[in-house]
Amino acid sequence: MPSSNKPVLLVTGGARGIGAAIVRLAAKEGYSIAVNYQHATHEADALVKSIKDLGGNAVSIQADVSQERDVLRMFEVIDQHLGVLTALVNNAGIVDQKARVSEMSFERLQKMFGTNVIGSFMCSRQAILRMSTKFGGRGGGIVNLSSIASRIGSPGQYVDYAASKAAIDTFTIGLAKELASEGIRVNAVAPGIIDTDIHASGGEPDRVRQSAGMIPLGRVGTAEEVANAVLWLLSDKASYVTGACIDVGGGR
Repeated sequence: MPSSNKPVLLVTGGARGIGAAIVRLAAKEGYSIAVNYQHATHEADALVKSIKDLGGNAVSIQADVSQERDVLRMFEVIDQHLGVLTALVNNAGIVDQKARVSEMSFERLQKMFGTNVIGSFMCSRQAILRMSTKFGGRGGGIVNLSSIASRIGSPGQYVDYAASKAAIDTFTIGLAKELASEGIRVNAVAPGIIDTDIHASGGEPDRVRQSAGMIPLGRVGTAEEVANAVLWLLSDKASYVTGACIDVGGGR
């Protein structure tokens, strides 16, 4: 049965990396959590089990955020099993192999923007319908995951990924202003190079090790450091913060 006294958080792409760090920290802070995943079934189920073993409340939900029918089904599951949504973290995102724009296929671009941008729009839409005071909700918070790449551009590597994250920056600003009078704060966090397996999926498994020298703080970041920023933005400690993007990039 849904819990009525706990805040309810959805973390898209929550089974691994930064998403899993956000889930673990949110569980410690008393959230009931929906852990969304697309392919990482084992990781999502193990994460949910670990939360429940410690007395927390969580559910794993398989859904491709680039597909509207999956997003609608995911929010229905949250309604039924966790209760009224109070927070959303749009963390689900993909990166592809290094390529120049002249080498990028239509299918690659469609997948990149479908997941990183359209997915964030569709999940936010469903969250707004539940949280906005305009629709009878009690308010809430949305945090979008951007990237330092949005202003660097990632030439010769992932211009499509960088452009998708620049879209998230603009989305954050516009949505924050749109919802400011409806009880919903919208912010973003822009990680730099973080020690997760996303680099391997982009064909650069050694990127973390090779990048430390380029970062003013002299090291790469951890997923937990990003999670700290996300949970602060969702908390009452950030009650006067909306439309902001916090860099977690070591000064890069």
